[in-house]
Amino acid sequence: MSKQLRHVTRALLSVSDKTGLIEFARSLAARDVELVSTGGTAKAIAAAGLKVTDVSDLTGFPEMMDGRVKTLHPKVHGGLLAIRDNAEHTQAMKTHGIAPIDLLVVNLYPFEATVEKGSDYDDCIENIDIGGPAMIRAAAKNHEDVTVVVDVHDYQAVVDELAANNGATTQALRRRLAAKAYARTAAYDAAISNWFAGELKTDAPDYRAFGGKLIQALRYGENPHQHAAFYALPGRRPGVATARQLQGKELSYNNINDTDAAYECIAEFDPSRTAACVIVKHANPCGVAEGPDLVTAYQKALACDSTSAFGGIIAMNRTLDADTARAITGIFTEVIIAPDATEEAIAIIAGRKNLRLLLAGSLPDPRAPGLTAKTVAGGLLVQSRDNAVVDDMTFKVVTKRAPTDAELRDLKFAFRVAKHVKSNTIVYARDLATVGIGAGQMSRVDSARIAARKAEDAAKELKLAEPLTKGSAVASDAFFPFADGMLACIAAGATAVVQPGGSMRDDEVIKAADEHGIAMVLSGVRHFRH
Repeated sequence: MSKQLRHVTRALLSVSDKTGLIEFARSLAARDVELVSTGGTAKAIAAAGLKVTDVSDLTGFPEMMDGRVKTLHPKVHGGLLAIRDNAEHTQAMKTHGIAPIDLLVVNLYPFEATVEKGSDYDDCIENIDIGGPAMIRAAAKNHEDVTVVVDVHDYQAVVDELAANNGATTQALRRRLAAKAYARTAAYDAAISNWFAGELKTDAPDYRAFGGKLIQALRYGENPHQHAAFYALPGRRPGVATARQLQGKELSYNNINDTDAAYECIAEFDPSRTAACVIVKHANPCGVAEGPDLVTAYQKALACDSTSAFGGIIAMNRTLDADTARAITGIFTEVIIAPDATEEAIAIIAGRKNLRLLLAGSLPDPRAPGLTAKTVAGGLLVQSRDNAVVDDMTFKVVTKRAPTDAELRDLKFAFRVAKHVKSNTIVYARDLATVGIGAGQMSRVDSARIAARKAEDAAKELKLAEPLTKGSAVASDAFFPFADGMLACIAAGATAVVQPGGSMRDDEVIKAADEHGIAMVLSGVRHFRH
């Protein structure tokens, strides 16, 4: 027998998810593989009319302590860990009556799902698997002799190999499944440790791990020479990772990144209060608007920067309707994402076969806690999500003139958007629509000027007498270190400003605002985004 082939004569099956279990067990039994199992798995196999040995008969010990102890035994772990070509190991097996286990099939207690459905502390603890990970790690370590399966989607691969190799598996398959097994237990432990950190309100645990399950391998990353893949994390926050794609080409790395940016931004707009639309290009909003309906909101958002909107991502906060779908298909768009869509809207979008339509089911909660992570050379930066929402803030008027009701409404709108624009950020807004967005500049003055220039270009395209920044409200994601940034906004026509405040020169900036007769409010909250 080739050293790379290992025959399967005995299998231990212990699964929480019993999808495909009986079919797989039948395939093994048909090859005269002895089946050993535990608890509910053994009952399911026996109920299907297959011969199965309960693990308690193998170990000589009953399952005890509410199922906490059943496979933690030398006759299980010895059968998994024994190196078949090692004389000392085989002698130990013979001496202690340990039979080899050639195939381990385990999927773990549903800890992630238990947390996701909001179970209490004790229930979550009870759904932490102990014996499963121990067996998986043992079998994976000894993959030269043992095949380990942790995913129901791999059952068929094992069946096919056994058929092709007269009841044996190849080293290549065993190594691939062992790698997957360790990745699964790592992701499982990461979910547990992060849950514990949240329960204990530990912001900086000594060790931090993240684990996800593959959604799809991507053609490439940000650029064609980069490799990439997309993974789902526990928690299922509504968005691009959970959405159904109804049509269109496969999402790219940049599509996913931009769609996430768009949907997180649109979530700031409560659909029970208003319809809203966000258009994103290269992870930055290039147009955002509220309206009495989606098509109006879309048209207002598009008017902000129709040039940048070409090939962009569009997010809606309500069910996509037919009128809005028709309007969107008027220009080239990469992705539309919304909570839902009408059948008529879906049919209209279908006329553009490459246009991707994603339905997320619901909006993410902008106030929800959570973590974000970013790699740096040799490290990982982890922080809590920016879940500060403008509706929860108290704006402090610091100028002689207070904003009018209309200005205050637009200030809140602009600051809502500024949270989702790369720093340095300046957002001009008028009538609940962005009219100029300056993003990602090293100088806040440059962001103000670029946004104003964008508004001038839009005015020419729309054949307006003057840019819509005249009489606008403006938001800055961080304080003005000098008055020059604010003065650039005033030059563009802004009459009211919101900024966090906190500069050593706040008094200088406020004085300049008073000299120009504009209103300024401080939010007390900074929204840097890098």
